[in-house]
Amino acid sequence: MNYSELLDGDGPLAAAIAGFRPRHEQQALADAIGLALDHAGLLAAEAGTGVGKTFAYLIPVLRAGRKALISTGTRTLQDQIFHRDLPVVRRALGQPVKVALLKGRSNYLCRHRLDLALGERRLGHDEARDLAEVSVWSGRTASGDRAELDAVPEDSRIWPRVTSTVDNCLGTECPMFSNCWVVKARREAQQADVVVVNHHLLLADMALKDEGFGELLPEAEAVIVDEAHQFPSIAGQYFGETVSARQMRELSRDTLAEYLKSAGDVPELRPCLDQLETALAQLRLSLGDGNRRLDWSECQAGAEFTERLEALGEALDDVRQHLDVLAERSRGLDNCRQRAERFAARLAALREADDNSHIRWAETFNRNVTLHLTPHDVAPRLAEHIHTGETAWIFTSATLAVAGTLDHFCARVGIDGAERLVLGSPFDYEQNALLYTPAIKLAPNSPGYVEAVVNAALPLIEANGGRAFLLFTSYRALHRAADYLAGETDHELLVQGDAPRSRLIERFRELGNAVLLGTSSFWEGVDVKGPALSLVVIDKLPFSAPNDPVLKARLAAITESGGNPFMDAQLPDAVIALKQGVGRLIRDAADTGVMMLCDPRLNTRPYGRVFLDSLPPMRRTADLDEALTFIQDQADCPREALT
Repeated sequence: MNYSELLDGDGPLAAAIAGFRPRHEQQALADAIGLALDHAGLLAAEAGTGVGKTFAYLIPVLRAGRKALISTGTRTLQDQIFHRDLPVVRRALGQPVKVALLKGRSNYLCRHRLDLALGERRLGHDEARDLAEVSVWSGRTASGDRAELDAVPEDSRIWPRVTSTVDNCLGTECPMFSNCWVVKARREAQQADVVVVNHHLLLADMALKDEGFGELLPEAEAVIVDEAHQFPSIAGQYFGETVSARQMRELSRDTLAEYLKSAGDVPELRPCLDQLETALAQLRLSLGDGNRRLDWSECQAGAEFTERLEALGEALDDVRQHLDVLAERSRGLDNCRQRAERFAARLAALREADDNSHIRWAETFNRNVTLHLTPHDVAPRLAEHIHTGETAWIFTSATLAVAGTLDHFCARVGIDGAERLVLGSPFDYEQNALLYTPAIKLAPNSPGYVEAVVNAALPLIEANGGRAFLLFTSYRALHRAADYLAGETDHELLVQGDAPRSRLIERFRELGNAVLLGTSSFWEGVDVKGPALSLVVIDKLPFSAPNDPVLKARLAAITESGGNPFMDAQLPDAVIALKQGVGRLIRDAADTGVMMLCDPRLNTRPYGRVFLDSLPPMRRTADLDEALTFIQDQADCPREALT
């Protein structure tokens, strides 16, 4: 079937969407996806910004009538596909397709845990306020999806108390099972032709068949992995083991609540729970202050870590032994016993792991610590699932290729034999964008480098009337730049961490002349079209920190196998990350702007050419006056003339 015809100027989508314009890149992608669907094939496809890849895969999936699983990197895109894009395509094609949205269980209100939370007396003021909002909303929601409730922040501490996890769910023995929102969502997914999920849910199914999709979804004839550049790193979280202090504190709190309801006549359990809490606090203290990622040797360098890890295991075992006796008193106590057994097994796996196949590491936060056991290479595990059965697998993103090839991505997900397609953006980067690389004399790790970046960017920020994103590779650089810039410009500064990301972006759009400073999550997924954003400044090439425990182990494994860790891992990963940051600039055919890359290594190191060759075809300059002239010219040019 020729799917590209459905995306031309006379096709059904053009009739359904005002202002729809055919894009040959979108049509080529749709045909390639259709071919993969017809032959249960594998396809990896980079589709540059503006290609419209969502419609390019929805059109063939719906027209061919495939039972499909669409997986996205974020809940935001998941909601967008389900609530906006799928209805448009379904109406345009006139296809009576049943669709469903399925998120992880932590996204749905748990009625049983809401009842438990309403009975708690030790809630802070903010938690009590948010709980009241959740309680009122629970009486009117039709889905239980917490995304409906804007009044309670996404990071509110009440959400873990009123949602369930695999560990604390009571299953069919829950008193609220017949009205469970998770069960309702899963039943709808079972009956649907197209189900929209996210990578975390898909990978949980792959890693834990007994607790994942195995019994929840129909056999998929096609799996579309959108935002596929995120897939390999997320996979590492699911093909290993994790156990956290937060999980065990929740176990302690839930055990106490169930104990007071059903076993208050057995006083011996309460001291065991107190000892578990003490052991968790001492383990966290043994790893020092601050938010850090530590490999196992760094953890063990502290004389107390091993001793306190063993003490935690003993405290957990004491709780488990008491629960063995009390479990028959209630379903809740039995669930707590099972959770204690699982956590004990994970701790044992961490202590006894083979470092040749797995990476042991820890992640510390203010009060929490998470212990991880991560495989060195997820590709073999992914390949087992991808190559099983007659299912088409399509991986697509705006940022998969490195210097025009998809070899790096395909190797990381175990699809070396996949068909490959690299499609550029239909946007006119050469006309509408300028790549400016200022002559900063300092090396990126030199004192004063951040100030040099800000000084180089200031003339452009002022000439552009603000309307700028400044993206940094570290929080330290972000805050130094914010402090320095505050005394140098009158434009309002919006700094990551001062408010939730969504609120900062909304404020940025409203002001129309602000300067937003961000790192990490602001490098991707931020979509600001129009004149509010026409300058993006990136301080450094986004190489991952070489002391990151997972990367360090991955690089060591590459070296041992005879590879080149820099060329095989660090460089391609950084190229893909940079492409995400650069992608913030041009989001629409009429957008214009300057992309300012400050890192002098682009021009002084041989690998700089790999970065430059991987970017959209923008005009390039190192001359400030030329960059300022470009800004002025674009200000004088009506946006309508660019479309």
